[in-house]
Amino acid sequence: MSTRSPSSPLSAKAPAALVGLLAGGAAGFLLTEAVGAFYAFVLGRALDVDGTGVLLAAFVAVPVICAVLGAVIAVRRAGQDRRRDHRGC
Repeated sequence: MSTRSPSSPLSAKAPAALVGLLAGGAAGFLLTEAVGAFYAFVLGRALDVDGTGVLLAAFVAVPVICAVLGAVIAVRRAGQDRRRDHRGC
């Protein structure tokens, strides 16, 4: 017999993934806004996303990457919490 607890069903991880996705996306959006505010207020120069495609891609990719990372982290943590509950700790 295996001493490992069964993995969490998908339905138990779905709410965690959704919350992680939303929280990570919001964090990524705030990160891009903070960078834009830093350039505008501290350096005195506005970022022009129309000028370069790389900057526009970065401003789109950062919230998406943060959202995916948030979902992955939330699902992993939900699985760890569920295993801890099964062990009785």
